[in-house]
Amino acid sequence: MAFRDTPIDAASLLALRMLFALPFFLVTGILALKRHRAALPNRKHWFYIIAMGLLGYYVSSLLDFLGLQYITAGLERLILFLYPSFTVLMNAFLFKEKITPIQKWALGLCYLGLFISFYHEINTDVRMNNLLLGSSLIFLCSITYAGYIVGTGRLLKHVPVMVYTPFALIASTMGVFIHYSFTGKNSITELDGRIVVFGLLLGIVATVVPNFLVSSGIKRVGASNAAIVSAIGPVSTIILAYFFLDEKMDFFQLLGTLFVITGVLLVSSKMNLKSIFSGALKPE
Repeated sequence: MAFRDTPIDAASLLALRMLFALPFFLVTGILALKRHRAALPNRKHWFYIIAMGLLGYYVSSLLDFLGLQYITAGLERLILFLYPSFTVLMNAFLFKEKITPIQKWALGLCYLGLFISFYHEINTDVRMNNLLLGSSLIFLCSITYAGYIVGTGRLLKHVPVMVYTPFALIASTMGVFIHYSFTGKNSITELDGRIVVFGLLLGIVATVVPNFLVSSGIKRVGASNAAIVSAIGPVSTIILAYFFLDEKMDFFQLLGTLFVITGVLLVSSKMNLKSIFSGALKPE
């Protein structure tokens, strides 16, 4: 909606988003340092926290915002939702975790669903500019976000979630601000009210709240279980985009989404809803 209704560029919108989110991360970060003095990260873990923050909410967010300038929100979410498959591949290559036959089938379903939606998008929406560029940017975003999820899952075994989340996001905010200082086309102090409202909503509703929820969820149930629950993501985005952005919601798009979600659920098939709910009831 911000890109549709205002002339703001990706770097400026991302900077505005993080500007509104930053005070919350600073306050929670200070409180976390006081609360978890006995369990503060060592130097190596601080380095990884900063690296994960830059990867997850600077690099990934920038690629996502850039890609959304060229493709629909529904297609963006569908491509981005390939990140669980990349998570499996990263664990296989980096940590020697075996890819099971069912996971191979799952990966095939994911990419089949993406192909159906992408091919249909190319053949029906000739007005969309730079479809391949936008899709490639979101594809890279899904890879970098998978790296963030994998790294977060491993770090949260050693670092309290209320320490990890704010400082990872503070690091990403600094990366965003530096990037904006070189490439931003809009002065934040001269933005009109509509853009400020979008920035506020993106900063609080779409950054602060979900980041703490995601980190807390991964801490309690693990990255794979988190992927099961997040299967609602593409469907909810397509529905919201239909009502708020006037984007089409047709059979082929829904079919492609169904294949992707089925593949993701198979990727996470070793986990089950019982473990999700039992894990959610455990104290942090």
